[in-house]
Amino acid sequence: MIRETRTYKRINRAMGQAIHKHDMIHDGDRIALGLSGGKDSLTLLNMLMKRLRQIPVTYSVHPIYIDPGFGESFAEELAVYCRELGLTLTYELTNHGPEAHKEGQSVSPCFICSRLRRKRLFELTSELGCRTLALGHNKDDMIETLLINMFYSGQISTMMPHQSMFGGKVTVIRPLYMANESDIIQFASEQKLPVYTNPCPSSVTSKRSEIRDFLKSFYQTNPHIKGNIFRSLSHVKLDYLLT
Repeated sequence: MIRETRTYKRINRAMGQAIHKHDMIHDGDRIALGLSGGKDSLTLLNMLMKRLRQIPVTYSVHPIYIDPGFGESFAEELAVYCRELGLTLTYELTNHGPEAHKEGQSVSPCFICSRLRRKRLFELTSELGCRTLALGHNKDDMIETLLINMFYSGQISTMMPHQSMFGGKVTVIRPLYMANESDIIQFASEQKLPVYTNPCPSSVTSKRSEIRDFLKSFYQTNPHIKGNIFRSLSHVKLDYLLT
């Protein structure tokens, strides 16, 4: 049972604004949800289930966990947790992680693993009869992706809160994109969510972790920086960019 703490209310408000702004969820939707076992996806899972009992819109949630194949798995524990919420976990063991970390790869293992996982997520979403795939990315992820793309891809872009793909066959939604990671961390702790450690050996040395540390140093100097960067994503002055 989710307790309605102040943290819950902040996240619920941010998620509600995101859903309404981008018209993310409709009556009768079958929503696949990409679970990783981390705080973000588990928070999204619980928030969507809680919201379902409070709004006059009916939808169903279908969690999916794609195991990257790094040794001991927590899939069964995740499946038990989903059953306690009245849900059935779709689980698949892969070798995406070891494949991505093979020697001689020309691109980063994170890119390869993410691409393989995303491809299978889309396939399983369709196999489950879902046309919506919900992912747990938060506000910090949006900002970090902006800088990753600028620094390493030479482009100004980030993840979309609502994105139709494959000719409208699947729509990706990110209901937590307005929520702060700090609130999600606190929510997971308050609600005692069964957060699992990322088994990937590159998780602490990835480009994203470098960007995260870089941003934290700036956030400590000025509390308005994060909000300003986030707002800039929807306040682009094209007349002052090179073309």
